[in-house]
Amino acid sequence: QVQLVESGGGLVHTGESLRLSCAASGFTLDYYAIGWFRQAPGKAREKISCISGRDSSTYYADSVTGRFTASRENAKNTAYLQMNMLKPEDTAVYYCAADPFCNSYEGEFDYWGQGTQVTVSS
Repeated sequence: QVQLVESGGGLVHTGESLRLSCAASGFTLDYYAIGWFRQAPGKAREKISCISGRDSSTYYADSVTGRFTASRENAKNTAYLQMNMLKPEDTAVYYCAADPFCNSYEGEFDYWGQGTQVTVSS
């Protein structure tokens, strides 16, 4: 069964850090880009980061550049999103998704995780 499972969300204070994990099963992550998305209450889901499968090149939205870092460990079939200097506006449900290409539209991503809640208190 193809599955992506996120973990690592939680409640933190402003300025603290979290690391999200995205573990794949049922397929090999090596050939897939992993996109990270988030959806805040009352807002549309947005892509905030992506790490490619071929060369691990990365993309970051302006809102997270310099604070978030995407990485992957293909031997563990897992991708990560390190989130530093968290702000209350980072509060959202965070999703990982897999697709052959980072520049695919959100709707084109093949596989999605269930989401993990990140809450940042001021």
